[in-house]
Amino acid sequence: MNIGTVSEKSGVSSKTIRYYESIGLIPPADRAKNGYRDYGPNDVETLRFVKRSRAMGFSVEDVRNLLDLWVNKDRASADVKAVALKHIDDVEKRIVELESIRDTLKNLTKCCKGNDRPDCPILEGLAGLSNG
Repeated sequence: MNIGTVSEKSGVSSKTIRYYESIGLIPPADRAKNGYRDYGPNDVETLRFVKRSRAMGFSVEDVRNLLDLWVNKDRASADVKAVALKHIDDVEKRIVELESIRDTLKNLTKCCKGNDRPDCPILEGLAGLSNG
């Protein structure tokens, strides 16, 4: 399969596939006689795995680790669970941070009259946040 076909079947853009190859997240594709990348069904499955993992918010390094665990049939499920539990902790921390951001923005927008005057509590608040 060429890169366009594998992109379509995996749902990962050609540009992203090339990027994943360049950082060693996925192995470089074989090359056909004409020099074009040549992918197989396993490559599609690997890219789908990467796409789903990234959609769940796993970092590239976590995905690399998960890929290693996925192909290692001698792995312990406890190793996989440890990666997932650490990720849950990271997600929960991000949720707290995002809730704080949301609350700050809500407060700033409540303070803004939204009229024709140039004074704006939102910009003042953002300027104050950037100095802190």
